[in-house]
Amino acid sequence: MGDVQRIFYFHVASAWTGFFAFFIVFAASILFLRSRKSLYHLTARASAEIGVVFTTFVLGSGMLWARAAWNTWWTWDARLTTTLIMWFIYLGYLFLNSAAGGGERSLLRLAAVYGVVAFINVPLVFMSIRWWRTMHPVVIDMEGSGLTSRMIVVLIYSLITLTLLYFSLLGYRRRQLEQREKLKRLRSRIEKLR
Repeated sequence: MGDVQRIFYFHVASAWTGFFAFFIVFAASILFLRSRKSLYHLTARASAEIGVVFTTFVLGSGMLWARAAWNTWWTWDARLTTTLIMWFIYLGYLFLNSAAGGGERSLLRLAAVYGVVAFINVPLVFMSIRWWRTMHPVVIDMEGSGLTSRMIVVLIYSLITLTLLYFSLLGYRRRQLEQREKLKRLRSRIEKLR
C-alpha cells in the first residue's frame, strides 16, 4: 500500500493504547467502588480522557487509511461502528464526571459504575471483526498476521512508544486533577472563614 501503510503503525498502536486506557478506567472504577479513595476516581477519569483522545486518533487515522484502501472515508463496518459507539460511551463517562465535579459522592459512585459497565464494549470492539462479516482487516490472529518480521518490529516499537506516552500522560493528568481537588478544598476553607 506504499506510504499509506505507515498509518497502520500509528492506528493499531493508538487502538491498543485506547483499549488499555479503558481497561484502567474499569479497574480503577472497581477499586474506587470498594475503597471510595479519590485516587482511584482521579485515575479512572484521567485514563478515560486519554483513552478518548487515542480513540479519536484511531477513528481519524482509520478514515485516512480507509480512503486509500476502500475509496471511502467511512463505511458502517462492524469494527468502525462499534469503535464509534465506544467513543461516544466514554464521552458520556467524561460528561458524567464533569457533572460530579463538585465531588458529590453519589455522582462519583454512578460514574464508577458507568466506568465498569462501559468496559463491556471494549471486548465487543476487539472481537467484532471475528464475529461479524467485516471489511476491516484482522491484525492479530492465531494463524499469523501476514506481517513481515520488519513490520512486526515497527509495530511493537509503536505499541511500546504509545504505551509509555500513555503512562506519562496518565501521571501528569492525575497529578493535575489532584492539585485541582486540593485547590477546591482550600477555596472552600477560605469561604468558610469569611
